[in-house]
Amino acid sequence: MKQILLINDVVGHSHVGMVAMLPILTHMGHSTYNLPTALVSNTLDYGHFNVMETTDYMRGAIPVWRQLGFHFDAVCTGLMFSEEQARLVSDYCRQLHGEGTTIFVDPIMADGGHLYNGMTQRHVELMREMISVADLTFPNYTEACYLAEVPYRQEGCSWQEACEMMDRIAALGAKSVLVTSARVDGKNCVVGRRGSEAQGFRQRLSEGPYFRIDYEEIPKAFHGTGDIFSAVLIGHLMNDEPLRDSTQAAVTVVSRLIERNMEQQDVCLGIPIERCLDLL
Repeated sequence: MKQILLINDVVGHSHVGMVAMLPILTHMGHSTYNLPTALVSNTLDYGHFNVMETTDYMRGAIPVWRQLGFHFDAVCTGLMFSEEQARLVSDYCRQLHGEGTTIFVDPIMADGGHLYNGMTQRHVELMREMISVADLTFPNYTEACYLAEVPYRQEGCSWQEACEMMDRIAALGAKSVLVTSARVDGKNCVVGRRGSEAQGFRQRLSEGPYFRIDYEEIPKAFHGTGDIFSAVLIGHLMNDEPLRDSTQAAVTVVSRLIERNMEQQDVCLGIPIERCLDLL
C-alpha cells in the first residue's frame, strides 16, 4: 500500500478532478490524501461558476504536515490557480522528491485546441514551472502544444513531430512524458517518452525511449476522463508496473467507463465512478 497525495481542485457538482481520482486510487489499494487548490462550484463549461482559492489553507497545511512527519510515496499535482500556488507546490514537491517521493504532474489547462474557461497564458507558464519537478507529466495533445510551444493542428501530427514535442517537454525538466488524446499519422493514440533511467517507477528501458498506444475513439466527451486516466495510470505505476503497461491499462479502463455510461446526457457531470469500480 502506497501513500499518495493529490493536489488538485475539488469540484462540488461533478465527478471530476479529485472527486474522480480518490475512489479509484483507494480501490486500487493505496492510501490517498488530498490538498485542495480550490473549491469550485461546478465544471467551467457550464459558463457560470464560482471559485474559492485555498492558497492560505495550503500555506498553513504544508508546514503542519512537515512538522508531523507525514510521508508520501507519490504526489500528483493538477490545476493551479495562481503563481503563488504553483511556486508553493513546486517547492514542496522538490523537498519531497529529495526524500524519495515520486512526482506526477497533470498540467490541466486546455483541450480541443483552446485553453479552458478562465485560463490564460500565465497558466501555461505556471504549468511549465510545475513540470520542472516531475518524474512523469501527462498533458493532453492541446496542453502539450502549449507547453512545447508548437502549433495545434486539428489533424494532429506525425510520429517524428510527436517525439520532438515530447523532447521539448522533457527539456522543461520532466523525466518521462505521456501525451494523451493525440492524433499521430491519422490514428488516435497516447504517445510516451521514457526517462533515461528509472525514476520513481519501473520502466522497461531496453524497449527504447518512445512508444505509442493506439485506440478507437468513442464519440462521447465526458468531463473528467483525463482525471480517471491519471488515477488508473498512477495506481498501476505505484503497484510497480512498467510505464507502457500502466498506460495501456488506463486507456482500457477509460474506454470501458465511457461505453458503460453512454446513456448519460450531461457530459459535464463526469462519470459516476463509484458505480463503476468493478471495471478497474
